[in-house]
Amino acid sequence: MPEYLAPGVYVEETSFRAKSIEGVGTSTTAFVGPARKGPFVTADTPDDDLQPPEILTSFADFERMYGSLEDLQLGSTRVPNYLAHAVRSYFNEGGSRLYVARIFAANSSTDAGVAAVLVRADASEAERITLRARFPGRVGSGAVDAVETTVQVSRRTLQAAPEGSLLRRTQAGTPPTVTLFVKVGQSWFAVDGTGVAGTATDLVTAADGGELQLLTLAIVTSDGDGAVTVYDDMGYDSRHPRYLGRVLDATPSRRAEQLENLYAFDIGAGVNAFELHAALFAGGAVRADGFLARRIDIAAGGSGVTAGNDGAEPTSAAYEKGLRSLLKLEDVAIVAAPGSAATAAHAAVQRALIAHAESRRAYRIAVLDTEDGITVGEARSERAQIDSTRAALYYPWVVVANPLARPGREDIPKEIALPPSGFVCGIYARNDIERGVVKAPANEVVRAALRFERDVSFGEQELLNPLGVNCLRFFAGRGYRVWGARTASSDPEWKYVNVRRYFNYLEASIDRGTQWAVFEPNGERLWANVRQTIADFLYNEWRNGALLGTTPEQAFFVKCDRSTMTQNDLDNGRLICLIGVAVLKPAEFVIFRIGQKTADARE
Repeated sequence: MPEYLAPGVYVEETSFRAKSIEGVGTSTTAFVGPARKGPFVTADTPDDDLQPPEILTSFADFERMYGSLEDLQLGSTRVPNYLAHAVRSYFNEGGSRLYVARIFAANSSTDAGVAAVLVRADASEAERITLRARFPGRVGSGAVDAVETTVQVSRRTLQAAPEGSLLRRTQAGTPPTVTLFVKVGQSWFAVDGTGVAGTATDLVTAADGGELQLLTLAIVTSDGDGAVTVYDDMGYDSRHPRYLGRVLDATPSRRAEQLENLYAFDIGAGVNAFELHAALFAGGAVRADGFLARRIDIAAGGSGVTAGNDGAEPTSAAYEKGLRSLLKLEDVAIVAAPGSAATAAHAAVQRALIAHAESRRAYRIAVLDTEDGITVGEARSERAQIDSTRAALYYPWVVVANPLARPGREDIPKEIALPPSGFVCGIYARNDIERGVVKAPANEVVRAALRFERDVSFGEQELLNPLGVNCLRFFAGRGYRVWGARTASSDPEWKYVNVRRYFNYLEASIDRGTQWAVFEPNGERLWANVRQTIADFLYNEWRNGALLGTTPEQAFFVKCDRSTMTQNDLDNGRLICLIGVAVLKPAEFVIFRIGQKTADARE
């Protein structure tokens, strides 16, 4: 009770209703796998250094952050970029929110896979200038153009130039005399041939004549995928507000720059503005428009150049570390590892996905792929190796038009077979948005499919469906559809995907919507509030058609009283609430019984 110590009128706020529970999202998905660029984890990344990935809302977001659909070179093997194709399929099928955990496995203990070039080699690290890709991958083996841009200025406008600006004064003569100045405070300093700053020069009142030009720097990056990024109006001195070493810093303070800027300049602390300018344009040529420019190539290995690579085929340990980076994301409801079925670690990755989905308070389901090109018998054998109420297995792979195909390029296949998980996760999300999580994500069209890798017959599905292998099938006049909605579980109570996912939804919603009850006085008033809060939430679910029953009493019950708790529970701070729901199960077998009747029969 509040204290009332002095006479007066006290106005207080109170509540006359129970707390409410808001249903959590069920369509947010997370993928794990190798990509061409972007933030990554390895099998050796310490858990303390793991950062959750950023959310993507379109395939364009993925391309900007993780690269294109181009194939990966994992070790000596060129493989399709299954993760990128799966992301594209996910959004095409109706997905809207996706996290991607990129994993990377170095080819050797000494190979980081990061493209780099020494712009200025020096024995002292403080005098060295290195241009490197921020992330490993062949896509880092591109090119960077440094372009010197000039602005003609008068002596009267020099005071407006920001600190750290670089100025060039050209005086008439044969040859002309060229001097560089850097602004420190409000003074301009020139340097001698050794790079040592001279005395301050008053260019405002100097009467020595000459042309004055402010020098700025433009950097144009072009990565291995051909993506071009332009950075304008940068300075050469660390005092400049847009200093090259800060705009393209190896360790930027802003998360957006860390994610999207592929290249970074590592400039030693002993490098001044004049040395940086000289190093960037060493051996540069004057273009027709008068600007000084130099291309810094990182396209191939050589003296002082390290070419980027996509690493080796990731191990199950790398996948496990990628999954661990997702643990802090509470909104993820679906996880998958597209393309892992084509690796040697396939079985171990499946178990890692299942373990992740079954981890405490995860409220997730794992979408698993069978291996590509396998028979029905092999699919049955693969299913026999797993048993989980929080996983669903799909067969076969999906054949789509290859977005990388080009006219006249016969070396690029026109079609490509992709793992079903990317499509299925998108269908999960589309189903949740259009119908709700209570509806089984089956009898849904796979929009992008040209065909399936194998045409599963009715008889073959009769073999696979009872085992919990969800088939993708073609039906004349109805297209290509997901034709199964079972979990990979031997428990008949949890054999349907929608039942598992609906309970995940209920559990997560109640979990997050009743946190207010922790440390409240554990008595009748709290029990009544908890009962009312959960009953109101379930009543709304019943009204929306998510529960079975013609009355709320048939659809659910909530108990939280002395019948659910003993005195020992109360003494140990436990509040126990018992909740029962009549969940809807899919009409998997629709049966019509037809018989003959006589004309005069009444029924």
